[in-house]
Amino acid sequence: MLQIGPYTLPNRVALAPMAGVSDLPFRRLCAEFGAGLVVSEMISCNPRLRHSPKTQWRSQHDEEIAPRSVQIAGNDPQEMAAAAQYNVAHGAQIIDINMGCPAKKVCRKAAGSALLADEALVRAILESVVAAVEVPVTLKIRTGSSPADRNGPTIARIAEDAGIAALAVHGRTRACAFNGEAEYDTIARIVEATDIPVFANGDINSPQKASAVIAHTGAAGVMIGRAAQGRPWLCGQIATHLATGITPAAPGPAQQSQILQRHVKHLHAFYGDFMGVRIARKHVSWYLNARPDALRQRKLFNQLAHPQEQLHFIVRLSEVEPDKELAA
Repeated sequence: MLQIGPYTLPNRVALAPMAGVSDLPFRRLCAEFGAGLVVSEMISCNPRLRHSPKTQWRSQHDEEIAPRSVQIAGNDPQEMAAAAQYNVAHGAQIIDINMGCPAKKVCRKAAGSALLADEALVRAILESVVAAVEVPVTLKIRTGSSPADRNGPTIARIAEDAGIAALAVHGRTRACAFNGEAEYDTIARIVEATDIPVFANGDINSPQKASAVIAHTGAAGVMIGRAAQGRPWLCGQIATHLATGITPAAPGPAQQSQILQRHVKHLHAFYGDFMGVRIARKHVSWYLNARPDALRQRKLFNQLAHPQEQLHFIVRLSEVEPDKELAA
């Protein structure tokens, strides 16, 4: 089994932290279906944002499986250390540091994957955060700043020296964003260069792909991101496949409808009617992707403005063939 500090994970599959996606309702579902570790959405280390609605939502861990992993982001060692202490005081059992996000609004502040170009600052941040808290600290990175500067192995050694307990590596550089295909050779070099657990991440969208990536890289586990959107059962399928070689079937249409109804109800309860309805739209759109009439149904669903209308639509959707029109 995979160990992070004092915590033994039930399997080798983690749900990636994804801003606007891996909120508490989604993390609960993925954990219920078998994810071995779920990581919160990125929380800014800026103390002025601690009481904003977004940060308050992202900081909730009610009824969440242990260990509760909270990701923080920033570029100031002291602010990052203070943010780690604050989140531990509010229930975090693992602190994860974001040095992997390629989003322009994050990198413009010299945070996320922009930090990979400054190895001295990386070291200062990691050492400050590890010294500030008694819980395990993990790190998410990319393979480097650009294809010409894949310094991931160097960053990984800095992380291990600083006391980082585990590492997740996305197989693209900052410059690549999410374009092209992930490459795993650099992740294999990082695994070879360190003795801490490494999660391979990037383009892992099936149990078979997860198995192939682990075989190629020697990684201790995999971290699933975008492929889990609309498929909260995927992490569990992968975990079972890695443990037994058997791939459980995905839920059938009727069960998926029940899962979606429950997910949307939880979104309404968590965010309130106004924001819950709006946030449900993107999650429902991901569930709809497998349908041949996804565009049409997404357009109809996005016109709905009340929680009960959304839930009624989902019930009706499971009763209607994809080639039939569904009245809103």
